[in-house]
Amino acid sequence: MDVDGAPSTPGKWKMDKPLHHHRHPRLLLHRWHLHSTLSKLAFWSLFALALFLAFFLLSPRPHASSASSGGRRSLGMAPWGGPAWEKRVRLSARVRRQPGGKSVLVTGAAGFVGMHVAAALKRRGDGVLGLDNFNGYYEPSLKRARQALLERAGVFVVEGDINDGPLLRKLFDVVPFTHIVHLAAQAGVRHALEDPASYVHSNVAGLVSVLEAAKSADPQPAVVWASSSSVYGLNSHVPFSEADRTDRPASLYAATKKAGEEIAHVYNHIYGLAITGLRFFTVYGPWGRPDMAYFFFTRDILRGKSISIFEGPDHATVARDFTYIDDIVKGCVAAVDHAGKSTGSGGKKRGPAPLRIYNLGNTSPVPVADLVSILEQLLKAKAVKKFVKMPRNGDVPFTHANITLAQKELGYHPKTGLQTGLKKFIRWYLDYYTSSLSKNGSRGRSMSS
Repeated sequence: MDVDGAPSTPGKWKMDKPLHHHRHPRLLLHRWHLHSTLSKLAFWSLFALALFLAFFLLSPRPHASSASSGGRRSLGMAPWGGPAWEKRVRLSARVRRQPGGKSVLVTGAAGFVGMHVAAALKRRGDGVLGLDNFNGYYEPSLKRARQALLERAGVFVVEGDINDGPLLRKLFDVVPFTHIVHLAAQAGVRHALEDPASYVHSNVAGLVSVLEAAKSADPQPAVVWASSSSVYGLNSHVPFSEADRTDRPASLYAATKKAGEEIAHVYNHIYGLAITGLRFFTVYGPWGRPDMAYFFFTRDILRGKSISIFEGPDHATVARDFTYIDDIVKGCVAAVDHAGKSTGSGGKKRGPAPLRIYNLGNTSPVPVADLVSILEQLLKAKAVKKFVKMPRNGDVPFTHANITLAQKELGYHPKTGLQTGLKKFIRWYLDYYTSSLSKNGSRGRSMSS
């Protein structure tokens, strides 16, 4: 007899007496607890589903509009499509290095790491096409300046969103990319407190969109993508190793990157995509992001404004494994060269494909207070320091990369110390914002980072 007391096989069943007369009190209590547990499980499952859907419904989505001719489309950005546009795409993605040249789509190409990686691949003769939506998370003028540098190097940066499936499919129709370097993402730990939906939209839905385009392409490209050291979250085992726990994220940003690693596993398993994830550790250098501490510390020291230096519990030191951009770029290029081949065709897996994850760090954590001291020395200016308790905003007290695996399999060997790297950054910073000052005739514009 099943849970409801009905026969397990069909037939007539006559209940002569009320059913509860035949049940033992303990059985009734057990069933009550079972129903209660199932009800709670159903409630929390529906709650989680509703929360997930809410993120997608509230996330900003581009509105596509069709143009009058040539299949052109626009996402409120520059229009794409048409013979002239396709010609620029093909020219940018044309491989000039033979043999072994690659045709690479770099998403987030107007970003900090994206610009440097796209330029490095282009310099060695690979075909490179960029894609970026130029969002306003930080000053778009800096992204436009990076775009201009890439244009001069022969890299066309398509203005569009990674969540625009038709655009991605069009790009793959025009160019048979051998590789994708997926660096587009909503960055920043603290901004997630203000706009959580943007992280799900870019880091989760955006990754799925890129992987969908990759698995449907024929031939399928290999994918290299940016995860983050943030996935280690509350892990206290140092240095952080790829084998350590990553199931306790401390921020929504970290959670979306961890979700991305699990999503990558699915697409590798089902569709045979060769996927390499790279966990970056606090990347810094010329053309960097203005929301990073070394960047806005430099700005505020030059302005004579106070800077806030975080401390952990009981005045514990906060330290970061600062990694110079040139070292990160070498790791990314090596990951492209060692990515292996995807095995699917037209969305169908034909055999196992590589799935890897690597730490890319410097292996030398530096206290943030020491970072400030180096900046003071290089800027020849005294910082107005304010030590404050680290807020509960998702930041972690320290990061420290174990790069043994990347050394062994990618030949990754970081060479730039913090003093040298910051010197190069400050040289760029002063030059860039001095140039902005002379062009705009306004000190406010030059220091608006």
